Amino acid sequence: MSESSAIVSARGVVKRFGTLTALDGVTLDIEPGEFFGLLGPNGAGKSTFMSLISGLRSIDAGTLTVSGAGVAAGSAKARQALGLVPQHIALYADLSAETNLRIFGELYGLSGSRLKARVSQLLEAVQLADRRKDLVKEFSGGMQRRLNLAAALLHEPSLLLCDEPTVGVDPQSRNAIFDYLEELNRGGLTVIYSTHYMEEATRLCSRIGVIDHGKILAQGSIEELLAQLPFEEEIRFPSLPETAALAGELAGNGELATVDGVTRFRPRPGYALSTFYTLTERHGLPPRLFTSQRPTLEALFLQLTGRMLRE
Repeated sequence: MSESSAIVSARGVVKRFGTLTALDGVTLDIEPGEFFGLLGPNGAGKSTFMSLISGLRSIDAGTLTVSGAGVAAGSAKARQALGLVPQHIALYADLSAETNLRIFGELYGLSGSRLKARVSQLLEAVQLADRRKDLVKEFSGGMQRRLNLAAALLHEPSLLLCDEPTVGVDPQSRNAIFDYLEELNRGGLTVIYSTHYMEEATRLCSRIGVIDHGKILAQGSIEELLAQLPFEEEIRFPSLPETAALAGELAGNGELATVDGVTRFRPRPGYALSTFYTLTERHGLPPRLFTSQRPTLEALFLQLTGRMLRE
């Protein structure tokens, strides 16, 4: 990717909080129109990176630009160019949905007929038009999340930052958020989306950066990321006394690891799966104990870090 064309460009970005290094040399480019995912566990540095892009915090080392301009803490230009959907609800609970949006719109400099039109458009878009006069504190968590998304879009930003926007959201609201974000992205909006759910990243993102301990471990499309895995199939079975002998026989035929009571067997190239199932029959193990799956983002994360994604 060309650094000059990137809407967000980071080079060796470092952010520290006392003795903790939250971001450790992050380098990446995000192109206009992308739906870019930051995938990693809690505490990986996702929210910190979002706060730097939005100008809420300043970097300690490296360079960070949005639309070619350097980002500094408190930068009005950075805030005007983007919308931020924070991890925690940022609404006035004792005010109505409509009043909340009017306040946020005025903070972005909107007024008059344009503000009124944008408030109505976005309440329709997030399926809250019929609740516009109701107090936010009466809303479900999913409804509040949808209203928070609407607030971030009032000024029609070119870049939308979504920091784990579906935490605690019911399935119906989650799907509504996904559908709307996909629609916005098809319309040209650049989206940066942080999550620790691989299902979200798989559905939404055109490109993903895998992050842990403040470092970008890998980045690319899902196909590019999964191509980094040294196996094409993974067989899982519970780690039980009755499967111990089987695991011992498999040890020389591929990669074997046990995590959270589940043994994962990744056959070496050329190993026939029929051989595996012949072994299970010899040990009298029922087929229901075993599941086979193609490579996943979770498997990639485990390969890169040695731990499960949702820790």
